Amino acid sequence: MLEAVEKLEIRVLVDNSTDTLSSNPAFVESESAYIGRRGLTPSARCLCCAAHGLSCLVTVHRGGASRALLFDSGPEDYTFQRNVTRLAVDLGAVETIVLSHGHWDHAGAMLLALGMIRSRNGGAKVPFYAHPGMFVTRGVRQPNGAVRRMDDVPSAVELADFGAELMVTTEPQALLGGLFYVSGEIPRESGFERGYPGQVRRTAAGWEPDELLMDERWLAVNVAGKGLVVLSACSHAGIVNVCRHVRATFPGLPIHAIMGGLHLSGPNEAIIPQTIEGLKEFGITTIAAGHCTGWRAMTALANAFPDALVPTAVGKQFTF
Repeated sequence: MLEAVEKLEIRVLVDNSTDTLSSNPAFVESESAYIGRRGLTPSARCLCCAAHGLSCLVTVHRGGASRALLFDSGPEDYTFQRNVTRLAVDLGAVETIVLSHGHWDHAGAMLLALGMIRSRNGGAKVPFYAHPGMFVTRGVRQPNGAVRRMDDVPSAVELADFGAELMVTTEPQALLGGLFYVSGEIPRESGFERGYPGQVRRTAAGWEPDELLMDERWLAVNVAGKGLVVLSACSHAGIVNVCRHVRATFPGLPIHAIMGGLHLSGPNEAIIPQTIEGLKEFGITTIAAGHCTGWRAMTALANAFPDALVPTAVGKQFTF
C-alpha cells in the first residue's frame, strides 16, 4: 500500500553537475535561487560542488506533518558534508535511509551521513534499507581480461557500528507509514537493457559475471492528483524495465516523474534509441535525469521530450 501525499520535495545533495544559471520550470528551484531566497550573496563561500555520484533528501508532506528520507549519500565525505552544510540541510529530520544499490558513488559518504543524522536526532538509530547483494566486492573486466576493482560500499557491520538499524531484504518495503515504497528486485523484460556491461563480483571461486546488478531498487512516492514520482538512482536495470515494474506494481497510478541517473553513457550509449522509444509508452510528465545519464542521452532526451526533460544538478529542489 502506498499512501498519497500532498507535496513532495526532493533536494539534490550530490550530483555530477552544477548549474546555477539556467532557467527552470516553476516546480524546480536552482541552487542560486535558493541562495538568494536565504538572503545570501552569491559567492564561492556559498556554492556546492559536483562529484560523480548521487544523493537526495526526499521529504513528503501530509496532513500538516513531514517525513524525510535520505536516498544514497554520494561518493565521498567531503562533497556530502560541504553540500549539506552549504545548503543548510537539517539532517536531523531524516528518519530512514535507502541505499539504491551497491556502488561506491552512492554509498561512499554513508558512514558520515549516519553520524551527521545521529548528531541531530539525539543519537537514535536510523533504519537503513538495503539488498543483501550490495555487500560484495565488485569490479569491471577490462579488454585485456584484467579486473579493475571498485571500492566496496560500507559493510553491514560498519553500518551497524555507526548506528544503522539494518533492514536487509530482497522484498519490497513500504516505509514511514506507507508514504514511501522501495521496490524488490526489478524484472528484466525489455530485451535490450543488459545492465552494466563487464561488471563482475568476487566470490570464493573468483570473479564472476555481475552485469544484471540485481541489488538495485527504485523508490516511489504517490503525489495526490499527479501520480508516482520514481527515483531510480542509476537505472542499471534499464529505465524502461524500471517503469514497467512500477506500472505492474501500481497499475492504477500514472508515472508522473522519473528522477536520477539513466546510465546511458559508455557502452550503454548503444541503446539510447531503444530507450527513447520505450519511454514514450508511459506518458511521463517530468524526466529529471542526471548523474550517469551522459550527454549523448541528455541530448536525445531533450530532442524527444523537450517539455519533460529537466536535468538535475547539485542544490536543485524539485517540488511535486
